Amino acid sequence: MKKKVVIVVFALTCLLSLNVFALNGSVEGEKVSDAKYMADTLWVLVAAFLVFFMQAGFAMVESGFTRAKNAVNILMKNLMDFSMGSIAYWAIGFAIMFGTGGWFMGTSGWFVPSETTAFASLEWSSVPTHAAWLFQLVFAATAATIVSGAMAERTQFKSYLIYSVFITGFIYPVVGHWIWGGGWLSNVGVSDFAGSTVVHSTGGWLALTGAIVLGPRMGKYDGEGNPRPIAGHNLPLAALGVFILWLGWFGFNPGSQMGADAADISSIAVTTNLAAAAGAITAMITAWIFLGKPDAGMSLNGALAGLVAITAGCASVSPVSAAIIGALGGIVVVLSVLLFEKLRIDDPVGAISVHGTCGALGTILLGFFDSESGVFFGGGYGLLGAQVVGVLAVLVWCLATGFILFYGIKVVTGLRVSEDEEMAGLDYEEHGASAYPDFNVSSIR
Repeated sequence: MKKKVVIVVFALTCLLSLNVFALNGSVEGEKVSDAKYMADTLWVLVAAFLVFFMQAGFAMVESGFTRAKNAVNILMKNLMDFSMGSIAYWAIGFAIMFGTGGWFMGTSGWFVPSETTAFASLEWSSVPTHAAWLFQLVFAATAATIVSGAMAERTQFKSYLIYSVFITGFIYPVVGHWIWGGGWLSNVGVSDFAGSTVVHSTGGWLALTGAIVLGPRMGKYDGEGNPRPIAGHNLPLAALGVFILWLGWFGFNPGSQMGADAADISSIAVTTNLAAAAGAITAMITAWIFLGKPDAGMSLNGALAGLVAITAGCASVSPVSAAIIGALGGIVVVLSVLLFEKLRIDDPVGAISVHGTCGALGTILLGFFDSESGVFFGGGYGLLGAQVVGVLAVLVWCLATGFILFYGIKVVTGLRVSEDEEMAGLDYEEHGASAYPDFNVSSIR
Protein backbone atom coordinates (compact mmCIF):
# COMPACT_ATOMS: atom_id res chain seq x y z
CA MET A 1 0.00 0.00 0.00
CA LYS A 2 2.78 2.42 0.95
CA LYS A 3 4.59 1.57 -2.27
CA LYS A 4 1.49 2.49 -4.31
CA VAL A 5 1.15 5.81 -2.51
CA VAL A 6 4.81 6.63 -3.22
CA ILE A 7 4.35 5.78 -6.92
CA VAL A 8 1.24 8.00 -7.19
CA VAL A 9 2.96 10.94 -5.46
CA PHE A 10 6.02 10.52 -7.69
CA ALA A 11 3.88 10.41 -10.84
CA LEU A 12 1.99 13.58 -9.85
CA THR A 13 5.24 15.34 -9.07
CA CYS A 14 6.62 14.44 -12.48
CA LEU A 15 3.51 15.69 -14.20
CA LEU A 16 3.60 18.97 -12.31
CA SER A 17 7.29 19.39 -13.07
CA LEU A 18 6.48 19.16 -16.76
CA ASN A 19 4.00 22.06 -16.36
CA VAL A 20 1.20 19.91 -17.75
CA PHE A 21 -1.22 21.97 -15.68
CA ALA A 22 0.56 25.30 -16.17
CA LEU A 23 -1.55 28.29 -17.14
CA ASN A 24 0.99 30.98 -16.38
CA GLY A 25 4.25 30.05 -14.67
CA SER A 26 5.90 33.40 -15.34
CA VAL A 27 6.36 36.69 -13.57
CA GLU A 28 6.08 39.77 -15.80
CA GLY A 29 6.97 37.71 -18.84
CA GLU A 30 9.93 35.86 -17.28
CA LYS A 31 9.57 32.11 -16.79
CA VAL A 32 9.99 30.91 -13.20
CA SER A 33 11.36 27.55 -12.15
CA ASP A 34 8.99 24.61 -11.98
CA ALA A 35 9.62 24.28 -8.25
CA LYS A 36 8.68 27.90 -7.57
CA TYR A 37 5.66 27.66 -9.84
CA MET A 38 4.36 24.63 -7.93
CA ALA A 39 5.16 26.09 -4.51
CA ASP A 40 3.53 29.43 -5.32
CA THR A 41 0.40 27.74 -6.66
CA LEU A 42 0.04 25.35 -3.74
CA TRP A 43 0.53 28.15 -1.20
CA VAL A 44 -2.04 30.41 -2.86
CA LEU A 45 -4.56 27.57 -3.01
CA VAL A 46 -4.01 26.64 0.65
CA ALA A 47 -4.39 30.31 1.60
CA ALA A 48 -7.60 30.48 -0.44
CA PHE A 49 -8.94 27.45 1.42
CA LEU A 50 -8.15 29.13 4.75
CA VAL A 51 -9.94 32.30 3.70
CA PHE A 52 -12.89 30.24 2.48
CA PHE A 53 -13.12 28.74 5.98
CA MET A 54 -13.61 32.29 7.24
CA GLN A 55 -17.17 32.03 5.88
CA ALA A 56 -17.80 29.56 8.71
CA GLY A 57 -16.24 32.04 11.12
CA PHE A 58 -18.50 34.85 9.97
CA ALA A 59 -21.53 32.55 10.24
CA MET A 60 -20.63 31.60 13.81
CA VAL A 61 -19.88 35.18 14.90
CA GLU A 62 -23.06 36.56 13.41
CA SER A 63 -25.34 33.82 14.69
CA GLY A 64 -23.73 33.86 18.13
CA PHE A 65 -24.13 37.62 18.51
CA THR A 66 -27.81 37.51 17.47
CA ARG A 67 -30.90 35.72 18.75
CA ALA A 68 -31.66 32.01 18.42
CA LYS A 69 -34.79 32.65 16.36
CA ASN A 70 -32.66 33.99 13.49
CA ALA A 71 -29.80 31.46 13.43
CA VAL A 72 -30.98 29.45 10.41
CA ASN A 73 -31.49 32.66 8.43
CA ILE A 74 -27.93 33.72 9.16
CA LEU A 75 -26.51 30.36 8.14
CA MET A 76 -28.48 30.48 4.90
CA LYS A 77 -27.24 33.99 4.13
CA ASN A 78 -23.61 33.00 4.61
CA LEU A 79 -24.09 29.93 2.44
CA MET A 80 -25.85 31.76 -0.36
CA ASP A 81 -23.74 34.92 -0.48
CA PHE A 82 -20.74 32.73 -1.22
CA SER A 83 -22.63 30.55 -3.68
CA MET A 84 -24.22 33.39 -5.62
CA GLY A 85 -21.12 35.53 -5.25
CA SER A 86 -19.04 32.75 -6.82
CA ILE A 87 -21.13 32.89 -9.98
CA ALA A 88 -21.21 36.69 -10.14
CA TYR A 89 -17.48 37.04 -9.52
CA TRP A 90 -16.70 34.36 -12.12
CA ALA A 91 -18.95 35.90 -14.76
CA ILE A 92 -18.10 39.61 -14.40
CA GLY A 93 -16.53 40.53 -11.07
CA PHE A 94 -12.98 39.28 -11.69
CA ALA A 95 -12.91 40.91 -15.13
CA ILE A 96 -14.08 44.24 -13.71
CA MET A 97 -11.48 44.02 -10.94
CA PHE A 98 -8.37 42.78 -12.74
CA GLY A 99 -9.18 42.88 -16.44
CA THR A 100 -7.41 45.28 -18.75
CA GLY A 101 -9.44 48.46 -18.97
CA GLY A 102 -9.38 52.08 -17.89
CA TRP A 103 -9.04 54.07 -14.73
CA PHE A 104 -12.51 53.07 -13.49
CA MET A 105 -12.92 49.34 -14.21
CA GLY A 106 -11.61 46.42 -16.20
CA THR A 107 -13.36 45.51 -19.44
CA SER A 108 -11.84 42.17 -20.45
CA GLY A 109 -11.58 38.60 -19.21
CA TRP A 110 -15.27 37.80 -18.73
CA PHE A 111 -15.93 34.32 -17.31
CA VAL A 112 -12.21 34.01 -16.42
CA PRO A 113 -10.64 32.21 -19.39
CA SER A 114 -7.67 30.13 -18.25
CA GLU A 115 -5.28 31.22 -21.00
CA THR A 116 -5.52 34.93 -21.60
CA THR A 117 -3.58 38.18 -21.57
CA ALA A 118 -6.54 40.06 -20.13
CA PHE A 119 -5.20 40.20 -16.57
CA ALA A 120 -2.00 42.19 -16.93
CA SER A 121 -2.44 43.64 -13.44
CA LEU A 122 -1.70 40.17 -11.98
CA GLU A 123 1.48 39.47 -13.93
CA TRP A 124 3.59 40.12 -10.84
CA SER A 125 2.52 36.65 -9.58
CA SER A 126 3.40 33.33 -11.20
CA VAL A 127 0.28 31.41 -10.21
CA PRO A 128 -2.28 30.13 -12.74
CA THR A 129 -5.16 32.42 -13.59
CA HIS A 130 -7.69 30.11 -11.97
CA ALA A 131 -5.69 29.98 -8.72
CA ALA A 132 -5.61 33.77 -8.65
CA TRP A 133 -9.35 33.86 -9.33
CA LEU A 134 -10.13 31.45 -6.48
CA PHE A 135 -8.01 33.44 -4.05
CA GLN A 136 -9.66 36.71 -5.04
CA LEU A 137 -13.11 35.12 -4.97
CA VAL A 138 -12.91 34.36 -1.27
CA PHE A 139 -11.96 38.00 -0.68
CA ALA A 140 -15.03 39.14 -2.61
CA ALA A 141 -17.20 36.81 -0.55
CA THR A 142 -15.74 38.31 2.63
CA ALA A 143 -16.73 41.83 1.56
CA ALA A 144 -20.29 40.66 0.88
CA THR A 145 -20.76 38.68 4.08
CA ILE A 146 -19.63 41.63 6.24
CA VAL A 147 -22.84 43.39 5.23
CA SER A 148 -24.95 40.53 6.55
CA GLY A 149 -24.02 41.16 10.18
CA ALA A 150 -25.09 44.78 10.31
CA MET A 151 -28.42 43.97 8.64
CA ALA A 152 -29.15 40.85 10.68
CA GLU A 153 -32.54 39.91 12.17
CA ARG A 154 -34.71 42.16 10.00
CA THR A 155 -33.80 41.75 6.30
CA GLN A 156 -35.84 39.84 3.74
CA PHE A 157 -33.92 36.83 2.47
CA LYS A 158 -34.66 37.46 -1.20
CA SER A 159 -33.40 41.02 -0.84
CA TYR A 160 -30.19 39.74 0.70
CA LEU A 161 -29.61 37.52 -2.33
CA ILE A 162 -30.06 40.47 -4.67
CA TYR A 163 -27.61 42.79 -2.97
CA SER A 164 -25.02 40.02 -2.52
CA VAL A 165 -24.85 39.62 -6.30
CA PHE A 166 -24.49 43.37 -6.88
CA ILE A 167 -21.74 43.67 -4.26
CA THR A 168 -19.60 40.76 -5.48
CA GLY A 169 -20.31 41.38 -9.14
CA PHE A 170 -19.83 45.14 -9.36
CA ILE A 171 -19.46 47.40 -6.31
CA TYR A 172 -16.55 45.55 -4.70
CA PRO A 173 -14.71 44.75 -7.97
CA VAL A 174 -14.69 48.43 -8.94
CA VAL A 175 -12.95 49.31 -5.68
CA GLY A 176 -10.53 46.44 -6.24
CA HIS A 177 -9.73 47.70 -9.73
CA TRP A 178 -9.02 51.19 -8.44
CA ILE A 179 -6.37 49.95 -6.00
CA TRP A 180 -5.23 46.48 -7.13
CA GLY A 181 -6.20 46.31 -10.78
CA GLY A 182 -4.30 49.29 -12.18
CA GLY A 183 -7.05 51.87 -11.62
CA TRP A 184 -6.75 55.48 -10.62
CA LEU A 185 -6.05 55.01 -6.91
CA SER A 186 -3.09 52.75 -7.67
CA ASN A 187 -1.70 55.62 -9.75
CA VAL A 188 -2.26 57.98 -6.83
CA GLY A 189 -0.04 55.68 -4.77
CA VAL A 190 -2.53 54.05 -2.39
CA SER A 191 -1.07 51.04 -0.59
CA ASP A 192 -3.40 48.33 0.72
CA PHE A 193 -1.56 45.02 0.75
CA ALA A 194 -4.36 42.63 1.72
CA GLY A 195 -7.45 44.81 1.82
CA SER A 196 -8.11 46.91 4.94
CA THR A 197 -9.94 49.27 2.60
CA VAL A 198 -10.50 47.20 -0.55
CA VAL A 199 -12.23 44.36 1.33
CA HIS A 200 -13.08 45.46 4.84
CA SER A 201 -13.98 49.12 4.53
CA THR A 202 -15.94 48.35 1.38
CA GLY A 203 -17.98 45.77 3.28
CA GLY A 204 -18.21 48.02 6.35
CA TRP A 205 -19.43 51.12 4.52
CA LEU A 206 -21.98 49.11 2.55
CA ALA A 207 -23.12 47.63 5.87
CA LEU A 208 -23.55 51.18 7.17
CA THR A 209 -25.83 52.14 4.28
CA GLY A 210 -27.86 48.96 4.70
CA ALA A 211 -28.31 49.49 8.44
CA ILE A 212 -29.42 53.09 7.88
CA VAL A 213 -31.95 52.19 5.18
CA LEU A 214 -33.33 49.31 7.26
CA GLY A 215 -33.54 51.14 10.56
CA PRO A 216 -32.99 49.59 13.99
CA ARG A 217 -34.50 46.33 15.19
CA MET A 218 -37.77 46.42 17.11
CA GLY A 219 -37.08 47.08 20.77
CA LYS A 220 -33.51 48.27 20.28
CA TYR A 221 -34.32 51.80 21.49
CA ASP A 222 -36.70 52.93 24.22
CA GLY A 223 -39.23 55.74 23.92
CA GLU A 224 -36.56 58.34 24.63
CA GLY A 225 -34.16 56.98 22.03
CA ASN A 226 -31.77 55.32 24.46
CA PRO A 227 -30.22 52.04 23.26
CA ARG A 228 -31.24 48.85 24.98
CA PRO A 229 -29.07 45.72 24.87
CA ILE A 230 -30.34 42.80 22.81
CA ALA A 231 -28.18 39.92 23.93
CA GLY A 232 -26.86 37.36 21.48
CA HIS A 233 -27.96 33.82 22.14
CA ASN A 234 -24.59 32.02 22.13
CA LEU A 235 -21.37 33.77 23.08
CA PRO A 236 -19.30 30.54 22.89
CA LEU A 237 -20.42 30.22 19.26
CA ALA A 238 -19.31 33.80 18.61
CA ALA A 239 -15.95 33.09 20.26
CA LEU A 240 -15.49 30.02 18.07
CA GLY A 241 -16.21 32.19 15.05
CA VAL A 242 -13.57 34.72 16.06
CA PHE A 243 -10.94 32.00 16.45
CA ILE A 244 -11.87 30.61 13.04
CA LEU A 245 -11.51 34.09 11.56
CA TRP A 246 -8.17 34.58 13.30
CA LEU A 247 -6.98 31.31 11.78
CA GLY A 248 -8.32 32.28 8.38
CA TRP A 249 -6.40 35.55 8.51
CA PHE A 250 -3.17 33.55 8.26
CA GLY A 251 -4.36 32.79 4.76
CA PHE A 252 -5.83 36.22 4.16
CA ASN A 253 -2.70 38.28 4.81
CA PRO A 254 0.26 35.97 4.05
CA GLY A 255 -1.65 34.58 1.07
CA SER A 256 -1.80 38.04 -0.46
CA GLN A 257 1.92 37.68 -1.16
CA MET A 258 0.62 35.41 -3.97
CA GLY A 259 3.77 33.33 -3.73
CA ALA A 260 5.59 30.96 -1.38
CA ASP A 261 8.27 33.46 -0.35
CA ALA A 262 9.29 32.02 3.00
CA ALA A 263 10.69 35.10 4.73
CA ASP A 264 7.90 37.39 3.55
CA ILE A 265 4.96 35.20 4.48
CA SER A 266 6.54 34.41 7.85
CA SER A 267 6.93 38.11 8.63
CA ILE A 268 3.37 38.82 7.54
CA ALA A 269 2.05 36.05 9.78
CA VAL A 270 3.88 37.57 12.75
CA THR A 271 2.57 41.11 12.20
CA THR A 272 -0.94 39.73 11.68
CA ASN A 273 -0.92 37.80 14.94
CA LEU A 274 0.58 40.59 17.03
CA ALA A 275 -2.03 43.07 15.83
CA ALA A 276 -4.87 40.69 16.68
CA ALA A 277 -3.53 40.01 20.15
CA ALA A 278 -2.95 43.69 20.88
CA GLY A 279 -6.43 44.57 19.62
CA ALA A 280 -8.09 42.05 21.92
CA ILE A 281 -6.18 43.40 24.93
CA THR A 282 -6.86 47.08 24.33
CA ALA A 283 -10.51 46.46 23.49
CA MET A 284 -10.89 44.60 26.78
CA ILE A 285 -9.29 47.48 28.69
CA THR A 286 -11.31 50.13 26.86
CA ALA A 287 -14.57 48.26 27.49
CA TRP A 288 -13.59 47.85 31.14
CA ILE A 289 -13.16 51.61 31.43
CA PHE A 290 -16.34 52.63 29.60
CA LEU A 291 -18.66 49.76 30.52
CA GLY A 292 -17.33 48.83 33.95
CA LYS A 293 -16.65 45.21 32.95
CA PRO A 294 -14.12 43.41 30.70
CA ASP A 295 -16.85 42.74 28.15
CA ALA A 296 -16.36 39.49 26.19
CA GLY A 297 -18.14 40.64 23.04
CA MET A 298 -16.07 43.80 22.81
CA SER A 299 -12.87 41.83 23.43
CA LEU A 300 -13.72 39.41 20.63
CA ASN A 301 -14.40 42.28 18.28
CA GLY A 302 -11.13 43.84 19.42
CA ALA A 303 -9.20 40.88 18.04
CA LEU A 304 -11.02 41.26 14.73
CA ALA A 305 -10.40 45.01 14.75
CA GLY A 306 -6.67 44.42 15.15
CA LEU A 307 -6.73 41.96 12.26
CA VAL A 308 -8.64 44.36 10.01
CA ALA A 309 -6.39 47.29 10.88
CA ILE A 310 -3.14 45.45 10.12
CA THR A 311 -4.37 44.00 6.83
CA ALA A 312 -3.29 47.05 4.80
CA GLY A 313 0.25 47.17 6.14
CA CYS A 314 1.02 43.63 7.28
CA ALA A 315 3.82 43.28 4.69
CA SER A 316 5.46 46.67 5.22
CA VAL A 317 5.48 47.42 8.95
CA SER A 318 7.65 46.10 11.76
CA PRO A 319 6.30 43.82 14.50
CA VAL A 320 6.37 46.75 16.95
CA SER A 321 4.39 48.92 14.56
CA ALA A 322 1.94 46.06 13.99
CA ALA A 323 1.28 45.77 17.71
CA ILE A 324 0.65 49.52 17.93
CA ILE A 325 -1.71 49.47 14.93
CA GLY A 326 -3.63 46.53 16.39
CA ALA A 327 -3.80 48.19 19.82
CA LEU A 328 -5.24 51.37 18.30
CA GLY A 329 -7.77 49.27 16.41
CA GLY A 330 -8.90 47.64 19.66
CA ILE A 331 -9.48 51.02 21.28
CA VAL A 332 -11.24 52.55 18.30
CA VAL A 333 -13.62 49.64 17.73
CA VAL A 334 -15.14 50.00 21.20
CA LEU A 335 -15.57 53.75 20.83
CA SER A 336 -17.01 53.29 17.36
CA VAL A 337 -19.58 50.72 18.52
CA LEU A 338 -20.73 53.05 21.30
CA LEU A 339 -20.91 56.00 18.87
CA PHE A 340 -23.04 54.18 16.30
CA GLU A 341 -25.40 53.04 19.05
CA LYS A 342 -25.89 56.66 20.12
CA LEU A 343 -26.53 57.62 16.50
CA ARG A 344 -29.35 55.02 16.41
CA ILE A 345 -27.59 52.91 13.80
CA ASP A 346 -28.31 49.36 14.89
CA ASP A 347 -25.49 46.94 14.06
CA PRO A 348 -26.06 43.67 15.94
CA VAL A 349 -22.50 42.36 15.52
CA GLY A 350 -20.42 45.55 15.29
CA ALA A 351 -19.55 44.93 11.63
CA ILE A 352 -19.50 48.62 10.69
CA SER A 353 -17.05 49.41 13.45
CA VAL A 354 -14.82 46.36 13.02
CA HIS A 355 -14.57 46.48 9.24
CA GLY A 356 -15.51 49.99 8.14
CA THR A 357 -13.99 52.15 10.87
CA CYS A 358 -10.96 49.96 11.62
CA GLY A 359 -10.34 49.25 7.95
CA ALA A 360 -10.08 52.98 7.30
CA LEU A 361 -7.97 53.41 10.45
CA GLY A 362 -5.48 50.73 9.41
CA THR A 363 -5.17 52.14 5.91
CA ILE A 364 -4.39 55.62 7.21
CA LEU A 365 -2.05 54.38 9.93
CA LEU A 366 0.07 52.72 7.25
CA GLY A 367 0.93 56.24 6.11
CA PHE A 368 2.60 56.73 9.50
CA PHE A 369 4.09 53.30 10.14
CA ASP A 370 5.29 52.04 6.74
CA SER A 371 8.91 51.04 7.31
CA GLU A 372 10.13 52.87 4.22
CA SER A 373 7.60 55.56 3.31
CA GLY A 374 5.80 56.26 6.60
CA VAL A 375 5.84 59.62 8.34
CA PHE A 376 7.42 58.10 11.48
CA PHE A 377 10.24 56.59 9.42
CA GLY A 378 11.30 59.65 7.48
CA GLY A 379 9.22 59.01 4.39
CA GLY A 380 7.37 62.30 4.36
CA TYR A 381 3.65 62.80 3.89
CA GLY A 382 3.23 61.46 0.33
CA LEU A 383 2.02 58.00 1.32
CA LEU A 384 -0.17 59.37 4.10
CA GLY A 385 -1.86 61.74 1.68
CA ALA A 386 -2.48 58.95 -0.80
CA GLN A 387 -3.96 56.75 1.95
CA VAL A 388 -6.39 59.46 3.02
CA VAL A 389 -7.47 60.00 -0.59
CA GLY A 390 -8.02 56.25 -0.98
CA VAL A 391 -10.10 55.97 2.19
CA LEU A 392 -12.30 58.93 1.26
CA ALA A 393 -12.77 57.79 -2.34
CA VAL A 394 -13.90 54.31 -1.29
CA LEU A 395 -16.15 55.80 1.40
CA VAL A 396 -17.90 58.05 -1.13
CA TRP A 397 -18.23 55.24 -3.69
CA CYS A 398 -19.70 52.79 -1.16
CA LEU A 399 -22.11 55.29 0.38
CA ALA A 400 -23.36 56.38 -3.06
CA THR A 401 -23.75 52.90 -4.52
CA GLY A 402 -24.95 51.43 -1.23
CA PHE A 403 -27.80 53.91 -0.80
CA ILE A 404 -28.80 53.52 -4.45
CA LEU A 405 -28.74 49.73 -4.12
CA PHE A 406 -30.63 49.43 -0.83
CA TYR A 407 -33.21 52.12 -1.55
CA GLY A 408 -33.72 50.56 -4.98
CA ILE A 409 -34.33 47.13 -3.47
CA LYS A 410 -36.62 48.67 -0.86
CA VAL A 411 -38.78 50.24 -3.58
CA VAL A 412 -38.79 47.31 -6.00
CA THR A 413 -39.00 44.18 -3.83
CA GLY A 414 -38.99 45.39 -0.24
CA LEU A 415 -36.02 45.21 2.11
CA ARG A 416 -37.32 44.67 5.64
CA VAL A 417 -39.56 41.92 6.96
CA SER A 418 -42.89 42.76 8.60
CA GLU A 419 -43.18 43.41 12.33
CA ASP A 420 -44.89 40.06 12.86
CA GLU A 421 -42.13 38.23 11.00
CA GLU A 422 -39.44 40.05 12.96
CA MET A 423 -41.16 39.19 16.25
CA ALA A 424 -41.54 35.52 15.37
CA GLY A 425 -38.02 35.28 13.99
CA LEU A 426 -36.76 34.87 10.46
CA ASP A 427 -36.06 31.16 10.85
CA TYR A 428 -39.72 30.16 10.85
CA GLU A 429 -41.00 32.94 8.61
CA GLU A 430 -38.33 32.80 5.91
CA HIS A 431 -37.17 29.18 6.02
CA GLY A 432 -39.73 27.14 7.95
CA ALA A 433 -37.04 25.76 10.21
CA SER A 434 -35.44 26.16 13.62
CA ALA A 435 -31.81 25.90 14.66
CA TYR A 436 -32.92 24.52 18.04
CA PRO A 437 -36.10 22.47 17.51
CA ASP A 438 -35.84 20.77 20.90
CA PHE A 439 -35.80 24.06 22.81
CA ASN A 440 -38.40 26.76 23.44
CA VAL A 441 -36.98 29.71 21.51
CA SER A 442 -38.42 32.99 22.77
CA SER A 443 -39.71 35.62 20.35
CA ILE A 444 -39.55 38.42 22.91
CA ARG A 445 -38.29 41.68 21.46
